[in-house]
Amino acid sequence: MKLHPYQERAVEWIVDKPACGLFMQMGLGKTASVLTAIGRLVNEGDVFSVLVVAPKRVAECTWLLERDKWSPGLPMTIVAGDQKERMRCVMAPTPVHVISRDNLPWLVEQFGRRFPYDMLVIDESSSFKNPQSKRFKSLKKVRKEFSRVVILTGTPAPNSLMEIWPQIFCLDGGERLGRTFTAFKQAYFESDFMGWKFSPRKGAEAEIHGRISDICMSMTAADYLTLPDRIDNIVPIYLTPSERQAYETLKRDFVLPADDSMITAVNAAVLCGKLLQLAGGEIYDEERNVITIHSQKIDALSDIIEAAQGRPVLVFYQFQHERDRIIAEIKGAEELDVQQFMRGEQAVALAHPASAGHGLNLQSGSSEMVWYSLPWSLELYQQACARLHRQGQTKTVVIHHLVASESIDEDVMAALRDKATTQDRLINALKRRVANG
Repeated sequence: MKLHPYQERAVEWIVDKPACGLFMQMGLGKTASVLTAIGRLVNEGDVFSVLVVAPKRVAECTWLLERDKWSPGLPMTIVAGDQKERMRCVMAPTPVHVISRDNLPWLVEQFGRRFPYDMLVIDESSSFKNPQSKRFKSLKKVRKEFSRVVILTGTPAPNSLMEIWPQIFCLDGGERLGRTFTAFKQAYFESDFMGWKFSPRKGAEAEIHGRISDICMSMTAADYLTLPDRIDNIVPIYLTPSERQAYETLKRDFVLPADDSMITAVNAAVLCGKLLQLAGGEIYDEERNVITIHSQKIDALSDIIEAAQGRPVLVFYQFQHERDRIIAEIKGAEELDVQQFMRGEQAVALAHPASAGHGLNLQSGSSEMVWYSLPWSLELYQQACARLHRQGQTKTVVIHHLVASESIDEDVMAALRDKATTQDRLINALKRRVANG
């Protein structure tokens, strides 16, 4: 298969720079670019052993499939299974090893600073955005063992610009943005009076963009692809007076009597989760029993499914009880099976964005999606939407959002928009700087 010109540009970026970031929007085919670059570097003797770290599903399925399409002659081993099987895979004499990010700490423990790889590729580097995470701390220990590092993501700052530091540290060891997260935060951000919320200092965003522009390239689908239209449809959900009263009682008192049980929230974070559940229609009590409050969202989903007239619909949920209720009350609803869905054999496929948000190309199976309830994570939201709205989709994509009026659902939608604005500024700034040389 032949690369697009923009993918060729990405290949040259990787080959020319020992450390580089590719912030390529979902659907642009970043894996194809990286595989081509790896093949060239291996064939020319510039690298001998490549470690690819990716989300579990992507590591165990997507990279082999993409290898077969773009670099069929490149030997590759998937490091998976129990500990004995993983060690056997690590000893395989192939130039490319692919491992899930959750197994990276194990790999570092096995080899320590005698790490047997000279090139690192982090697929979905935003999953290393937490400097306190075990995976980031493990990678930090062996960063200097790599002569080449590539980070890939379509969502470099899904929640805050502060999330860019760990990813850039993986590239340059702290040269551009500081050697510690604390130093970075102090240099570029200021906190509110209580010290809980941080926002960029005046001019900080532009300075951060400038400091990383020599090693980070940004590409968006709108610049290089002609994608079908995407319609974002907000479906307002109106609660009855009694349902509204239940919502407001829980919001105000952190407590809601329900049947023979009690629903309580011990703090504000737990309250947010409880309110999201209640807005969806059901909620867990103290014993993890499911209490039904209303059927407004399930009725709205039923209307959407009926209007689809048999066309496949992909539905994303957040809570297990939402999945169970949809399966119980919507005819034909079942957990997503990728192959069946792609063949049009699932009328209503259910998925959680954390498990189906990365690495799945579902565009040939459907062009209609429903968010039964929304995640706070911009990364999960954008990645999930890109399962249908991507290269190869031939129809207008309709994304329905079931949003309970005057509820926390509206707050989540607003938060996703705000986070997208911050990330878009980063991506656009990098595009301008790279374009200007």
